Amino acid sequence: MAAAAFSCCHGAGGMVVIVVVVMAMLGGVVAGGEPPFSCGGAAAGGGQGYAFCDATLPAEQRAADLVARLTAAEKVAQLGDQAAGVPRLGVPAYKWWSEALHGLATSGRGLHFDAPGSAARAATSFPQVLLTAAAFDDDLWFRIGQAIGTEARALYNIGQAEGLTMWSPNVNIFRDPRWGRGQETPGEDPTMASKYAVAFVKGMQGNSSAILQTSACCKHVTAYDLEDWNGVQRYNFNAKVTAQDLEDTYNPPFRSCVVDAKATCIMCAYTGINGVPACANADLLTKTVRGDWGLDGYIASDCDAVAIMRDAQRYTQTPEDAVAVALKAGLDMNCGTYMQQHATAAIQQGKLTEEDIDKALKNLFAIRMRLGHFDGDPRSNSVYGGLGAADICTPEHRSLALEAAMDGIVLLKNDAGILPLDRTAVASAAVIGPNANDGLALIGNYFGPPCESTTPLNGILGYIKNVRFLAGCNSAACDVAATDQAAAVASSSDYVFLFMGLSQKQESEGRDRTSLLLPGEQQSLITAVADAAKRPVILVLLTGGPVDVTFAQTNPKIGAILWAGYPGQAGGLAIARVLFGDHNPGGRLPVTWYPEEFTKVPMTDMRMRADPATGYPGRSYRFYQGKTVYKFGYGLSYSSYSRQLVSGGKPAESYTNLLASLRTTTTSEGDESYHIEEIGTDGCEQLKFPAVVEVQNHGPMDGKHSVLMYLRWPNAKGGRPTTQLIGFRSQHLKVGEKANIRFDISPCEHFSRVRKDGKKVIDRGSHYLMVDKDELEIRFEA
Repeated sequence: MAAAAFSCCHGAGGMVVIVVVVMAMLGGVVAGGEPPFSCGGAAAGGGQGYAFCDATLPAEQRAADLVARLTAAEKVAQLGDQAAGVPRLGVPAYKWWSEALHGLATSGRGLHFDAPGSAARAATSFPQVLLTAAAFDDDLWFRIGQAIGTEARALYNIGQAEGLTMWSPNVNIFRDPRWGRGQETPGEDPTMASKYAVAFVKGMQGNSSAILQTSACCKHVTAYDLEDWNGVQRYNFNAKVTAQDLEDTYNPPFRSCVVDAKATCIMCAYTGINGVPACANADLLTKTVRGDWGLDGYIASDCDAVAIMRDAQRYTQTPEDAVAVALKAGLDMNCGTYMQQHATAAIQQGKLTEEDIDKALKNLFAIRMRLGHFDGDPRSNSVYGGLGAADICTPEHRSLALEAAMDGIVLLKNDAGILPLDRTAVASAAVIGPNANDGLALIGNYFGPPCESTTPLNGILGYIKNVRFLAGCNSAACDVAATDQAAAVASSSDYVFLFMGLSQKQESEGRDRTSLLLPGEQQSLITAVADAAKRPVILVLLTGGPVDVTFAQTNPKIGAILWAGYPGQAGGLAIARVLFGDHNPGGRLPVTWYPEEFTKVPMTDMRMRADPATGYPGRSYRFYQGKTVYKFGYGLSYSSYSRQLVSGGKPAESYTNLLASLRTTTTSEGDESYHIEEIGTDGCEQLKFPAVVEVQNHGPMDGKHSVLMYLRWPNAKGGRPTTQLIGFRSQHLKVGEKANIRFDISPCEHFSRVRKDGKKVIDRGSHYLMVDKDELEIRFEA
């Protein structure tokens, strides 16, 4: 629909004309045209026309004014991800569902790159999140979020976006290595996932107090990490989760999203949690997310989650019941049309009131107000109005995509220092593997068209010209392998690079793995090539989740192993720079790599803590009691670094009075503990102290190094973790350079643990700060 002008309204003293420029009143954009907006012309001024057009008023007040002017039918039409326009009020249609997991994606409904005349045909494709997480660098994560938010606003300004609500990031805990969507997450550790959430959301939403750059949505609250395993699907899975695991594992990233990052949206999962669907759970949505955490925004359902409450979970008997229970629980908008179809009947049947809908719509429209959709032409906005096509796929964003890929790559094995290679000493090379020259293998899922794409093969060709390439397998599934041919190519080449791993056909949304081994004939192909090669081969794994490569780890004919995740548009160049020493690898694994025997553990068992009595091994480095292929935080470098805890201020003498005034409780194991609630906000501030780690690069290359600090308790009684990551810092160091890295320690946050009842306490007595094997004891007592 072309742009249209509407006149409406009367104000004091007669008719006031409000010019409203509306693009796509009923949906759709015109490529390269004008962005959809409302309240143009004089209407934005205070006191004129409708209050919802007065940009000087608080967003909540403006939203309430608009909602009050809607008819019941118009209200119901707003309850889906495709919200209808209201032409009589100059309100354009809106598409809530857009994706921006690691770059602007076409997976939702709101972003467009392929219409005739589009000014922007691509967007920067950063590495899939799990690889970016491996950099352990929250400044990098912030800059990526910032770049994606900038490109989203730019796309909106040029008329190629029908919304600025980005349903990203995914901050679920990567609990089970088989989970198909683990690749989308920051990994298995709640502290790390929380820090990622804060950095990415702040970058996405921008730093303007006047207007949001975009709205970020943290998903999927909570305890969601299963797609389809052994006949159990995410649509009908009831996750049985303890209060302890909810509080110290599954919920922290979402709490940080809301409390620390001020995320403007939370998405509830399909999962049933202890018998109640997440999107029907008032304790979760209203009491916890909006009440305890203070969400200032809206709550969206995963797509068709409300329909699933009735159709798959059998939680309600009728569609009207499902709609009513979801809205009353605190859901504001359903991805899909189910609420739009059945809300009117729910009102007529007395199961829902118009006021229930009003509450949801006020939350929804307040976000659109904060995005500037009712402030006139967004291109005239002083903060983001100047962004356009030139701000998408910029040299700076392309460089950032390369930096992120290089910083995330993890060097897992480097026998005899085979890497880095001297390009002048490589006479010829064989590049073998189904992921060597496949652009799709670089970008994971939830992607859009990348600005550019460099495959690993092309990356290596930038360093060596005499290269022979063979895919070796029909696909990543490797149902058919050209093993003899691959071995022959390897035997006649100076060096051999193998690019193996997984693809979205093995791990993705809706698809979990049943094995942790490389698929099909990959292992036998790798072994045959290694046996035939003149010297130890170099294996590069492109995967999301971990794989059991024990065979490669122990094979002396495989000299080096790198994990490169799904590295984004610059992935091939990043890998090549690491291989040939133009970048010193510093990535660390954000997940535990388990052996194949772990697949005996049911994916449906949500317990984090081990149960030795039944042989249950537990999950993640915090609780797992079993063999690993590679540990969480593992990663090699071309340089040698040393790390030492040089200082850690113990609580000052003045803290003694504070602790002495608090009562302690005694556990069944005889331990005494202080309650966080009784210490209070002011008390927690008083207890904070700094700890300093000296790190030095002993060479032979400059490099970026991540320092990870853990807390260790004296014992694991009461469900305490074995160790717990409490902070990390990334530092670039030249050869020989030393740096003192400061960690701000908050005992209320870092020394606390969660009891079985979900309450947080600090144990009286010793706590140990750990950096590698270096420890510092901190006594917490009066």
